[in-house]
Amino acid sequence: MIMRRRSRWLAAVSLAGLTLSAAGASAETMAEAIAMAYASNPTLQAQRAQLRALDENWYQARSGYRPTLSATGRATWTETTLPGTSPQVDIESNSGSAVLSLTQPIYTGGRVSSAVSAAESDSLSGRETLRRVEAQILGQVIQSYVDVRRDQEALRIRQTNVAVLQRQLDESRARFEVGEITRTDVAQSEARLAAAVALLNSAQATLATSRATYEAVVGQAPGDLAPEPPIGTILPASIEQAWDLAESGSPIIRAAEYAEQASRARVAGARAEQMPTIALQGQLGYSGLVSPLHTDAYSRALSGSAVVTVPLFTGGQTLSRVRAASERNTVDRLGIENARRSVRQAITQSWSALQASRSNIEATDKQVRAARIAAEGVVQEQRVGLRTTIDVLNAEQELRAAELAQISARRDEYVAAAGVLAQVGRLQAGYLVPEIPRYDPAANFRNLRVTWGWVPWEVPISGIDGVLVPKPAEIPDRPVPLPPPARTAPEVAPVQK
Repeated sequence: MIMRRRSRWLAAVSLAGLTLSAAGASAETMAEAIAMAYASNPTLQAQRAQLRALDENWYQARSGYRPTLSATGRATWTETTLPGTSPQVDIESNSGSAVLSLTQPIYTGGRVSSAVSAAESDSLSGRETLRRVEAQILGQVIQSYVDVRRDQEALRIRQTNVAVLQRQLDESRARFEVGEITRTDVAQSEARLAAAVALLNSAQATLATSRATYEAVVGQAPGDLAPEPPIGTILPASIEQAWDLAESGSPIIRAAEYAEQASRARVAGARAEQMPTIALQGQLGYSGLVSPLHTDAYSRALSGSAVVTVPLFTGGQTLSRVRAASERNTVDRLGIENARRSVRQAITQSWSALQASRSNIEATDKQVRAARIAAEGVVQEQRVGLRTTIDVLNAEQELRAAELAQISARRDEYVAAAGVLAQVGRLQAGYLVPEIPRYDPAANFRNLRVTWGWVPWEVPISGIDGVLVPKPAEIPDRPVPLPPPARTAPEVAPVQK
């Protein structure tokens, strides 16, 4: 079973790679990295398991509508000694009984309905938490991917710089030998080359760190990475549109709203403790001697009753629970506004970083073009005696700095765009790589609706019990249009203990 699932995931990864590949067939694409992390990242898999465990709370709460059946058996042996008798009198007796009890709740005053509503809201909040964790993991994939590409390019620039400075040093030494320049010029070239070698070593270390981060998130070491695909098509057009999308799409805001629904249901549950309960009970019992055992001589007792329980006085405990639940609901209502403000702040920061990066890309492109022309011109002018060695070295240094700034600006722009998508709730595998099978967080919850223990009369009982209980409502979303998925992702097999 696990091998078949792995085969499906590998097929999905291959399909995703063919879709977004921007380089040769041998290059590893971001789509492949996202698909692999989506399928195998342990943090994401653990959060899915956490959500499935959370769904069970709804099933447990729902069992309050269902009958309970229990059996009790008892065997008793008694020996009684009568003092003051001669000879001493010992009386022995034994008895046995078996009782089968059935209890069916009819009305719990809203206790069970409140617990069911709270558990369902908790499950909906858990799905948003899963979306948030997915966005965090995919954000790490994107950042580690572009970090590796940036550091690979930085290493290439450093290697080019060392090669250029080595040639410059060789040329300086040759010119020094024929008396065209002084020893100072040679020393300057040597110093710049030594500094360039040190920077090359640092670039190699930085790349190794980025590769290790990539492997930790994705699950395998990076190979030849293809250029990252554009994501501008799913970005909001303006910061105002981003704020608007976040109102209905941000997993942070939606989780806070579902948490408020859950605490509101618990307020109703605390108030329901003041209400009467109605239940039907039935018992079937047998009793008689254990030794000698003659079951045909056992007496039988059959009883049925309707039990109404009315709480009259609890010492103020129930009212205190209502007040405490109301205050927790107030905290959750305020938490919604706090989530909105924090998301709005994060969107503003990410959007500002995105705009600044785009401006930096344009500026650094111009800077690289100008620095390259200047470096070439200084070299030509040095050859005719119009420039010194230090001028050439400075021009080369400015060109490398401009090239490094250029690749950093492009990396920052992509990461900032991913940050905007994360805040509005669009940094998900379904938006980035629509072709891969997607995990359905609601599948487990749907499977629990009719399962072992379900009885057909729990539906009318839940309707009566939940008349005064607020029902959870799914918050509508305004998603970016997506192509329909090819199929639903299978649940990831749990980790073997």
